[in-house]
Amino acid sequence: MSVRTLVKSIQDIMRQDSGVDGDAQRISQLCWMFFLKIIDDQDQELELLKDDYRPPIPAALQWRAWAADPEGITGDELLSFVNDALFPGLKNLVPTTPRARTVRSVFEDAYNYMKSGQLMRQVVNKINAVDFNDLSDRQHFGDIYEQILNDLQSAGNAGEYYTPRAVTSFMAQMIDPKPGETLFDPACGTGGFLTCAIRHMRERYVKKPHDEWMLQNGLHAVEKKALPHMLCVTNMLLHGIEDPSFVRHDNTLARPYISWTRDERVDIVLTNPPFGGREEDGIESNFPQHFRTRETADLFLALIIRLLKPGGRAAVVLPDGSLFGEGVKTRLKEHLMEECNLHTIVRLPNSVFKPYASIGTNLLFFEKGAPTTETWFWEHRVPEGQKAYSMTRPIRLEHLADCIAWWGGPLREGREETERGWKVSAEEIKARGCNLDIKNPHTVEEDYGDPEALLNDLTAAETEVAALRDQLRAILTEALVR
Repeated sequence: MSVRTLVKSIQDIMRQDSGVDGDAQRISQLCWMFFLKIIDDQDQELELLKDDYRPPIPAALQWRAWAADPEGITGDELLSFVNDALFPGLKNLVPTTPRARTVRSVFEDAYNYMKSGQLMRQVVNKINAVDFNDLSDRQHFGDIYEQILNDLQSAGNAGEYYTPRAVTSFMAQMIDPKPGETLFDPACGTGGFLTCAIRHMRERYVKKPHDEWMLQNGLHAVEKKALPHMLCVTNMLLHGIEDPSFVRHDNTLARPYISWTRDERVDIVLTNPPFGGREEDGIESNFPQHFRTRETADLFLALIIRLLKPGGRAAVVLPDGSLFGEGVKTRLKEHLMEECNLHTIVRLPNSVFKPYASIGTNLLFFEKGAPTTETWFWEHRVPEGQKAYSMTRPIRLEHLADCIAWWGGPLREGREETERGWKVSAEEIKARGCNLDIKNPHTVEEDYGDPEALLNDLTAAETEVAALRDQLRAILTEALVR
C-alpha cells in the first residue's frame, strides 16, 4: 500500500468516528498520532547510536508499549488509556531535556477527538505500517505530509499558515542560507520555510557531521496557533531534526520590541507573516509610538528590521497594501530603506495564494547595514495558456525559473532591465512618499478609448435595448390576447 493510500484510508476510518468533526480535527488527530510514532522510531534509532540516550517519553507511554502490537489493547480499554494516562502524562511531562520539552509543548493543546476505541485501534495499526527510520518511507511520507498541508484549506483560516511550496523554495534559494548562520521564522506556521532552508543547506553545504550540527543549532522559530505548531514540530522530526524544541509555541509580537537584545539578532529571517489580521488589544503598545498599529504584518516588519544583524538578510511576503499604505506604513518603509538595502521586490499575481486568498502579494528581499540606493522590481506572470493559478494548477518552482536566471547569483550581478524587470532609485521612491506599489513601466496599458465617446456608446446601447424590450413586450401582449 502506498503512503498516500494509507493516509486516505486513515482519514476514511476517522470519518466513521462520531467525535471527529471536520478536516481541522481530523488533521489534529492524525498529527499527534503520527508525532508519537515518528518520535518513537527516532528514539529507537538514537538508543542504538548513542550509549547514554534516554527517550523523553516514559516507557509505558511510548508508542512501542501500547500501539505497536496489532493485537494490543482496543475498545474502551484503549480509549481510557489514551484519555486518562497518555494525555495527562504527556501534558504534565517534566521538561528535563529539550526533547521532553518538545513533547510537552505539542501535547499542551492537543486533544483526542476519537470516541471509538475500535476505530482508534484500526488507525493505530495503519500508522504502524510506516517505518520512519526507513529513508524511502520517510521521504515518501514527506510528500504526503505536504499534501495534508495542501488540503488544509477546508480547515478554516488555513491560509494564515500555508505558503505555496514553490514560493518558499524560491525565497530560500535566493537567500542562500548556510550552516553556521542563524535563521529565524517569527511566524513559522507549519514550517514550510524551515524545511526548504534545511533542504537547501543539505543539498549544497552539508558535507560532514559538524555541518549538520551547525545547521540544526542555527534554527529558530515561533508559532502562535496550536495546530500549525504541532504540524511544524512533526515536520521537523520528519526532516531528521533531533531537537525541534527551537519551534516555540508563542506569539512573537507579545514580547516588547526593546527587549530583543543584540545577542538575539540573527543572520537570516525567512517568513510570511499573517496579513489582513488585527492583533489583540495591547500588543501594539509593545512597539515604539511611531510604529504602533494593530496590523499584524506591519508589526512583524518593524520587528524583523530590528532582529537582523548588520549584514543580515531577509525575505518576507507582504501584501500590496504594505507597499502603498500611508501613515505607519510609510514610516515603516522609510525606516526599512534607511536601515536596510531593499534590493529586490518580486511582484506576484493575485492568484498565487488561491484558494486561501485572492490578494496581490510581494516578496521583499533586503539586507541590513546600508541604506537603499535603488530597488529592482520583477513582475511574475501566470504562464501562457493559463488565466490564473488555482488549487489544481498551482504555482511551481519552474514558473520562477526566468526570475532565478535574471537574479544574478548571490551578488546579484549583471542584472538588466527587461520587460519583466526594472529598477527605481531611492530618490524616486522617496519622492513618491515611499509608495513602493510601482507598476511595470514596460507594460503598455490597454487603450480603452475616450471616456466621453464610451459613455455615448453605452447610452446608445441602452436605448437600443429598451426599444427591443418594448418590441418584445408588444409581441407577447398581442400573442396572449389572441
